[in-house]
Amino acid sequence: MDPETTKMLAVAGVMAFGALVPAFGIGWIGSKAMEAMGRNPEAAPKIQTAMILVSAFVEAIAIYALVVALILKFV
Repeated sequence: MDPETTKMLAVAGVMAFGALVPAFGIGWIGSKAMEAMGRNPEAAPKIQTAMILVSAFVEAIAIYALVVALILKFV
């Protein structure tokens, strides 16, 4: 197989993994936060703050995957 083809397949794999895993993670975080708010509505502001913070960390993983994919593509 051509090295350029292998490189592009690696880029595609990194982006696929780097998009799917954080998407599932954010969905799971949102689901559990809504469940927790439903059980304890008084704690909703604290839960929401933590949910947004953790979602930002998970989204950072997707950005790291994008950076890795760009490095693989152009190096």
